[in-house]
Amino acid sequence: MSKFKGAIVVDTNRCKGCQLCVVACPKHVIALAQKKVNVHGYPYVEAAKPEDCIGCASCGIVCPDGCITVYKKNMEA
Repeated sequence: MSKFKGAIVVDTNRCKGCQLCVVACPKHVIALAQKKVNVHGYPYVEAAKPEDCIGCASCGIVCPDGCITVYKKNMEA
């Protein structure tokens, strides 16, 4: 039996820190970066607990700027 894990990649330079992805994530993987801003001066989100990602892609679906890409990794059980 196989199990899927997820991995997210955030384009931090496009992120405006709206935090819709933070709210959408059922596993609380994403958080607003503390005291960090991107090249445009916006605080951005990052994977705070990447090991908890299940690859559901809820974050990428709700992102209005298309900053998040979600990958699924097949983990052998």
